[in-house]
Amino acid sequence: MSNDVDFDLSSDQWEALKALRNPVPSGRLAKAYLLEGLARLGLVDVNDGVPAMTPAGRKVLVRGSCRLLDLAA
Repeated sequence: MSNDVDFDLSSDQWEALKALRNPVPSGRLAKAYLLEGLARLGLVDVNDGVPAMTPAGRKVLVRGSCRLLDLAA
């Protein structure tokens, strides 16, 4: 049995999550509402105003989603 969850993220949320793979230069943060949504899903953690991808966020990013694969086909 697997406890993996397939997240139905918008393309903007995927882009924000992908952007967090690298350190975030000041002034180049994703829109606050995107980060808030990703934080509610447990994919991003914001400490002292600096967003960072959680282990769950990395896993989701690596796995992708069926929706993204369908769009690419």
